Amino acid sequence: MSTGAPGRSPAEIRRDIELKRRQLGTSVEALRGRVNELTDWRRQVEDHKQQLIVGAAAVGFFVGARAMLRRRKNR
Repeated sequence: MSTGAPGRSPAEIRRDIELKRRQLGTSVEALRGRVNELTDWRRQVEDHKQQLIVGAAAVGFFVGARAMLRRRKNR
């Protein structure tokens, strides 16, 4: 039997609706879990600690080098 076929009984339609509701509920819960995982900044920091350290070192180097160049220029 195909979904949406003409001549379905009310019981078949109700069963299909209930199945879709359950599938939607499961999908929403899975999506909610994924959103929570992606927006958990503590976990993101833990998962990407090495990249954050390298980035912070690069920014620190850049800021320090720029400050030194400004000092030399102002002398």
